[in-house]
Amino acid sequence: MAIINATDKDFNENIEEGVVLVDFWAPWCGPCKMIAPVLEELDGEIEGKAKIVKVDVDDNQETAGKFGIMSIPTLLLFKDGEVVEKVVGFQPKEALKELIEKHA
Repeated sequence: MAIINATDKDFNENIEEGVVLVDFWAPWCGPCKMIAPVLEELDGEIEGKAKIVKVDVDDNQETAGKFGIMSIPTLLLFKDGEVVEKVVGFQPKEALKELIEKHA
């Protein structure tokens, strides 16, 4: 499944069902650029268990504000629309995979 780029308008419909890892990022953020290929790889490995959604905080400030995103990258794990985990900063793929599998 491909990574979804969500906006303020469609964010809620992207997180309402199942396990969803949301990456709050910005194009100018170094660690965000480092985590992007990790998320791509992870997406291939977790197929069927969870989906990955990216939110550009510059373009979608309403959503970022709603979840109190202060530093990026911030990764929120949702289960059926509720935040169940929060991680800030770069994370290795294995750590993210464990996080997802704990809730999948």
